[in-house]
Amino acid sequence: MTYEERMKWFNEARFGIYVHYGLYSLLGRGEWTMYSERIPAAEYAKLADQFNPAPGCVKEWVETAKAAGAKYMVLTTRHHEGFCLFDSKYSDFTSVKHGCKRDIVREYVDAAREAGLKVGLYYSLLDWRFPGYFEPEKYPESKEALLTQIFGQVRELMTNYGQIDVLEYDGGWDARLQNKGVDKANFWRAQELNAMVRELQPTIIINDRSGTEEDIETPEQVVRGGKQKMTESCMCIGESCAWGYTRFNPNWKTSEQLLQHLVQAAQLGGNYLLNIGPCPDGSIRIEEYERVQAVGSWLKINGEAIYNSQSCELIGATQPGLVDLNLQGPWTRKGNIGYWCIFRWPGETATAVRIATPVKKVTMLATGKEYPFTWDKNNGKLTVTGLPKMPQDLLANVLKVEFEDVPRRKEEPDLAEWINY
Repeated sequence: MTYEERMKWFNEARFGIYVHYGLYSLLGRGEWTMYSERIPAAEYAKLADQFNPAPGCVKEWVETAKAAGAKYMVLTTRHHEGFCLFDSKYSDFTSVKHGCKRDIVREYVDAAREAGLKVGLYYSLLDWRFPGYFEPEKYPESKEALLTQIFGQVRELMTNYGQIDVLEYDGGWDARLQNKGVDKANFWRAQELNAMVRELQPTIIINDRSGTEEDIETPEQVVRGGKQKMTESCMCIGESCAWGYTRFNPNWKTSEQLLQHLVQAAQLGGNYLLNIGPCPDGSIRIEEYERVQAVGSWLKINGEAIYNSQSCELIGATQPGLVDLNLQGPWTRKGNIGYWCIFRWPGETATAVRIATPVKKVTMLATGKEYPFTWDKNNGKLTVTGLPKMPQDLLANVLKVEFEDVPRRKEEPDLAEWINY
């Protein structure tokens, strides 16, 4: 299967929900607590017998993803702490052998598929319980044991749960942050590992965090275009360091901010993977649910501008390397249709500049109402008039603009020419 064939559904989806859940959720101080507080492995392991997510919580995660308008999910099957949410022959440190005695990954994949969502699995390569990760030359046997566990557990995940649509590695850095590129890939035997994955799951999409390029780039806490492959921008709703449940999390992003990130990702032809961190019992906090549900309500009306959209070169709200900006908001597109996603409502008149392609028609996506406009082929300025004084949607309003061809950005050889128009 070609790269384009594998990526088709992913390109159409544009939006996914991430779930970080593990022993760290019990502590309420984030998923890095074991390492950041240097909790000894034996002491940390005692948490496993307290791990008891409420029955039905996994369905709540899936229902939240559906309410958000997401098309796929990604669950942390094992984070850096080494605790597995699945049964494994390569570790006794699992949710099946401790605490709730349940295979959370099985519950998740079954619920996600039943809801019509694509299934993604997260797997951390590093495991803080292995000295050989931190000091591979000093503890070579531990390093090999870690690699044996990785290959065995990834094989289990790729074999025991039916079709897996996305595999998201993490923890690929070395403890001293010295290895990059080839050295990083060699440490994890990434080419061999991913060859095994693709043999078991021929249609799978793999991220770039094992040291080899693979299918997608996965930057954190920033929306950007891909350098070589398609980008999936991963982001928290709250603090950037709080993927797992953090009890006191003061900096919640608003629904408007989350939606802007989603639209910006779509404008760049990428996806947005938005994280939730369930409480110790597996429930989802109201702060997270309300925000993603608001995004989902907007997508029910305006999803045409996001799902299966393509990158658009028209001037957006913020684009790296570009002095120009559109204060109202960014554009997405499908063929010759542009979707102007306006977050900062301008009032009765909206203006966009540097548009090289002739405009045929302008309507409000939510209502289908048509609005008068002028487009000046000499300066590329589009002016839409007769708009409501106040925004009809409190998150964002979308103007659907039909062009004669694929909308292109007008060049400005003389940057000062506009002054004398």
